[in-house]
Amino acid sequence: MNTIELIRKKRDGKQLSKEEIEYLVINFTKGKIPDYQFSAFLMAAFINGLDKKETGYLTLSMLNSGKIIDLSSIKGKKVDKHSTGGVGDKTSLIITPIVAAAGVNVPMISGRGLGHTGGTLDKLESIPGFKTNLNLTQYKKVLKKCKAVMIGQTREIAPADKLIYALRDVTATVESIPLITASIMSKKLAEGIDGLVLDVKTGSGAFMKKYEDALKLADSLTITAKEFKKNVIAFITDMNQPLGNYIGNWLEVYESIKILQGEKVEDLFELSLTLAGAMIYLGDKASSIKEGKEIAQEIISNGKAFDKFIEIVKLQGGDVSYLKNPEKYPESKYHEKIYSEKTGYVQNINTYEIGIASSELGAGRLTKEDIVDPKAGIIFYPKIGDKIKKGDIIAEIFTDKKETIDNTKKKILSSIKISKSKTRKTKLIKLIIT
Repeated sequence: MNTIELIRKKRDGKQLSKEEIEYLVINFTKGKIPDYQFSAFLMAAFINGLDKKETGYLTLSMLNSGKIIDLSSIKGKKVDKHSTGGVGDKTSLIITPIVAAAGVNVPMISGRGLGHTGGTLDKLESIPGFKTNLNLTQYKKVLKKCKAVMIGQTREIAPADKLIYALRDVTATVESIPLITASIMSKKLAEGIDGLVLDVKTGSGAFMKKYEDALKLADSLTITAKEFKKNVIAFITDMNQPLGNYIGNWLEVYESIKILQGEKVEDLFELSLTLAGAMIYLGDKASSIKEGKEIAQEIISNGKAFDKFIEIVKLQGGDVSYLKNPEKYPESKYHEKIYSEKTGYVQNINTYEIGIASSELGAGRLTKEDIVDPKAGIIFYPKIGDKIKKGDIIAEIFTDKKETIDNTKKKILSSIKISKSKTRKTKLIKLIIT
């Protein structure tokens, strides 16, 4: 095959065959196709799109660039969850122990945060000693012992994805639904799962800010999963405000501990129960999502969820004393409160700005090279529709970076729009695709 001809073919809006896409991916991964040529292909695909078949071919080629984990020696269904990312989204930490305690295997491979969104790996690594870099033998051993494991992408899993994403990041080709689909699904399919629950975020704190784009992505992910004979349920959920109240790595672990011990932070609790219920249903431990939610609720109430979290953390090297006694965790040098300057109803929240503010305090990365401060972050109190008074505490910030405090305060205050008229609360779960 001729690489230039394949680029031209996609540039002209023509469909590429399975063999042609496989040729491009394999040879790029092997270093036989240079970055500049594959970048040209990515831009052609970004502009002209990839149809359902091409998206499936790209996913398959990226999947086959590395190992597909064989979990056949582990009894029972294997079900994972993927979120497209948001601010304060710590549901993976909550639902993994719940679903494992319900008897469903959860072989979770997660990512890091970048920009305004948090990453599950950074949250887990805020627990002293927790290891996210297990090799595949260790990964299987932990999963077999406690029915759950949470690690990062290894070198063996979809190596083409790492290379392609690095190019997409610097060639303005990130926001392509087919390319996003192939990136997500190649990694998830490599886990050897039977079922997948998708949480596609939409709103000011999501990558898919428009509902229509979130729906297209959810459809694309669902169709691709089904093509690979995987059971899938997708949720489109709101990200027009932070999920829960805590934003930042250890802060989010702390809030997860509170949920697992039965505290009902309304939106976070509801979404966690729903996602866990769907996973329990796909794992054949419930006859419906509703029954799965009831099981999840009971597992929290009887203490099994928190016990399972302790077990997972211990098996992956984490110091569980910090989970049992969170107050012993080191504190940030600076802790300040932010007060409302107005009285009224919260009409709108720019969740993206709050995510950026958290990153600037040290909780996230604005570039890939940034070092994360696990202590840093924000406790953000108001929700859309809430009534607040002048002088009420809107947020608390935690940081070791004194120079960021004034700017962060301004950013958080300006991110909230307060109206004199009453505002409706937002709907958390906008659509379920089964």
